[in-house]
Formats: sequence, structure tokens, C-alpha cells
Amino acid sequence: MKRYIKLLGVIIKYSLMSVMEYRINFAAGVLVESGWMIIKLLYVAIVYKAGVSIGILTPDHIMLFVGIYTLMTGIYMLYYGNFSSLPAMVQRGELDLYIVKPVSLQFYMTMRRLDFSLLAPDFVAGIVLIVIGWKRAGLPVGFVEVGGFVFFLITGSLLTYSMFLLPYLLCFWTLSVGGIGDITAALWDFNNMPSAIYGKWMQRIGTFILPVFVITNFPGLFLMGELSAGLILWGALVPVLVFLIVRCVWKRAIRNYSSASS
Repeated sequence: MKRYIKLLGVIIKYSLMSVMEYRINFAAGVLVESGWMIIKLLYVAIVYKAGVSIGILTPDHIMLFVGIYTLMTGIYMLYYGNFSSLPAMVQRGELDLYIVKPVSLQFYMTMRRLDFSLLAPDFVAGIVLIVIGWKRAGLPVGFVEVGGFVFFLITGSLLTYSMFLLPYLLCFWTLSVGGIGDITAALWDFNNMPSAIYGKWMQRIGTFILPVFVITNFPGLFLMGELSAGLILWGALVPVLVFLIVRCVWKRAIRNYSSASS
């Protein structure tokens, strides 16, 4: 673990050096992601203007949930480019250059390039929305609440990595995976508002079958005291379970890989 933390530090260093070499590219990335972020923030403006409450969720609670979604979007976008470039590398045989390196291939291929221009605007806006929503909703700020909130952010990040890497692994078996980006983007956008806006069956599917709601809803629901002991346990276990599934699929995919020279 110490070795990989050190390697991640090197990757972060060179990723920052790369984006700052051509600063206009960094600025352009920030502007593009800021545009998408502003569109997402319109949901909050509309909710406050209408004064709409969804069950036990007031507009302040909804702001908190949108803030969590925005923050998690920034974390996802930090390494998303590695996922989207994987199919082309497999098809062209570029994976040959990395498969012989003395490091976990999955770690290196999914974390080799980090885009901080996409992280920055979402991270800042997400933190601001979380703090404002948390305070205005009158939610408690104790050691247990903050610790549980951070814990579910971490497990949600692991679940995001695992769930959204899995579809891209199809590139090891199929010639074209062009529609995967659109499918994963649509799946991710289910999280842009609290799961309470959906019917009970959709909530169950999004929690237990395709657990996207675990990613952005569980931190806020924990603060509100709306997570049962069973759901808390599920929120802790499902990221590990999905990661192990992805790890097994990755190993099988690599065994199925045909290099450019074969």
C-alpha cells in the first residue's frame, strides 16, 4: 500500500505538470466543466424558487444532496478519461506498453492520468453547497455525523470507480463499445437529485441492483438519521463487493487480451 500511495503521489505530480504546461488547456477544461456545473445548479435555483419539498426533504436538504452529487462528479471526472480511453488502447494494442510494467495494471491504467481541471470547479462548488445546505437544514455537526458523512463519501467514491469501470471492460470482448459512455452518463445523472423523487421500485433498483443511489444519497441520509442499521451495513459492504467483482472481471479480461504482436 505504501508503494502505491507513493506512486499515486508521482502520478498527481506529473498530471499537474502536464496540465500546467499548456495553461490554456487547463483554463478551457475548467470553463467547460463550470458550464456543466452551472446547468446542474439550476436544479437548486428552481427548487428554491418553487419552495418545493419532497417528503421529508426541504429545499435545504435538496441543496445538500445536489452538493454531494456535484462533489462526487468532480472526483469521478478526475480519472474518467482513463476509462474512456481504455477501449481504443485495447483495439490498437497499446496495452502492450503497460502490461509488462512491475505494477498493478488495473491501478496504472485507471489512474495514470488525472485531470484536475475537471475536478476543481465541481469540488469547490460541491463543498460550498454541502456546507450551506448542512447549516441551513439544521443538521447536527458532531464527531459521529462528520465521521459517518466522510465514510460514506469514501465508500461512494470506491463504488463509483468500480461500477463505472465495469462497463468499459466489455472492450476486451467486443469490437465497439461506442455507446457505453452515453449509457454510463445517463446512469450517473440519476443521482443529480435525491432518490426520493423516484417511485419505491426505482429506489430499490437504484439501491440494491444498480446501487447508484448509494453513491450520493447515503451521506445525506446518514446525516438526517434516515439510514437503518441494515442500510448502513449495505452502504459499507456493497462498494467492497462490487470492487471484488470488477477485480475478477479485470483479471479475466487481461487473460482474454490479444496483444498487437499476437
